[in-house]
Amino acid sequence: MVVTFDVSPEKEGSLLNYFYRQIFERPAEVRGVDLGGKTAIVTGSNTGIGRECSRQLLDLGLSKLILAVRNVAKGQAAAAELSKGRHLKEGAIEVWELDYSSYDSIRSFVERTKTLERLHIVILNSAIITTEINHNPNTGHEDIIQINYISAALLIILLLPVVKAKRVPTEPPCRITLVSSDTAAWAKLGDVDEGSILSSLDEHRKGLTGFNRVCISKLLGQLFLVELAKRVSSPAAVVNTATPMMVYDSDFSRQTVTTFLGRIAELFRRLIGYTSAVGARMVVDAAVRHGDETHGQYLGLHKLKPMAPIIYTPKGKRLAATLWKETLQEFSFAGVENILKEVNGR
Repeated sequence: MVVTFDVSPEKEGSLLNYFYRQIFERPAEVRGVDLGGKTAIVTGSNTGIGRECSRQLLDLGLSKLILAVRNVAKGQAAAAELSKGRHLKEGAIEVWELDYSSYDSIRSFVERTKTLERLHIVILNSAIITTEINHNPNTGHEDIIQINYISAALLIILLLPVVKAKRVPTEPPCRITLVSSDTAAWAKLGDVDEGSILSSLDEHRKGLTGFNRVCISKLLGQLFLVELAKRVSSPAAVVNTATPMMVYDSDFSRQTVTTFLGRIAELFRRLIGYTSAVGARMVVDAAVRHGDETHGQYLGLHKLKPMAPIIYTPKGKRLAATLWKETLQEFSFAGVENILKEVNGR
């Protein structure tokens, strides 16, 4: 499907346009949607954007909510808070453990999803930013890239056969929404090797600061989604990505606010940022109010918008192809190539 936008990727990705949208535009509440009888999973849902997405899904009448969290105790506290003032059926909110730093945890989580009767909505929200370069002891990859991109990509692929199997023919396909960011347009790849992207990002290279790694991780998510949409048709699942824009009251920056620059950034976020409740509206909108036209696309302020400008260039196409190949190689232990073939019935 050819998608046209009312603005160029370059203009949409500019700092000036970003701050204009952030200051002068505000997403409306999501209304007119009845999620009765629906089941949703929200990752990173004990705080911030994830918890507010969960709240808004419940406000729309969601019947069953799975809070996927690394810390079960915090997830249970979030579940109790979300339940207040609601007349929910027993088991309407469940807390499941999901640790993005562990492939075993991701695979166990996906196995557990097979016990669900239906699965209609998945919102992938987990993300981190750090002040230091740390490497995942299980995979060897740098933590920001591991959590924000690699593990999310694995979860998406492994969930595809589950959501396809759970679908009733009379219902629309499951919506899988990956939380992204306009900062993908600001990613500076520098001397990252185009032929070996993931291993390059594991190294201590000049310019690969914590913030830039977050920007890069969001860019990788968009590149991955473009390639995934080429191979997985929307009848299997509608996979899209959305931005909550800048918010000031989430725990995302908890590891950076103790630094000088982090404190300045925190003041700036509080000056022009949304609350998590407002930012979550855009993510929920992407997950519940759109159809096949959003497959492999990026949304913000309740409409389709361009991804990072580089994605539409020859270099971006090369990066996407290389990243796809490297990502599937990373997940070879899980048989992802066969999964993708089976999902499309090949």
